[in-house]
Amino acid sequence: MKTVLANRSASISELKRNPSALIEKSEGEPIAILNHNTPTAYLVPAEAYEELIKRLEDYQLGLIVRSRESEKIEALEVDIDEL
Repeated sequence: MKTVLANRSASISELKRNPSALIEKSEGEPIAILNHNTPTAYLVPAEAYEELIKRLEDYQLGLIVRSRESEKIEALEVDIDEL
């Protein structure tokens, strides 16, 4: 059995019946969408999704920075006014 990663859940049938009411009832919290009591999707408010994507991008940029830290010793110092 899969773990449900939300405090609220709804069946696919409930989602099909009245998605707007389900979103309103969630009060901004994620909703696990269940199919035969197994999570198949998560309904996440747009604001929360946007924040999640922003944090993911920041994390990925952090990984790139860490992977390139060793290249710093090869870098040349330049004055931006000379470019």
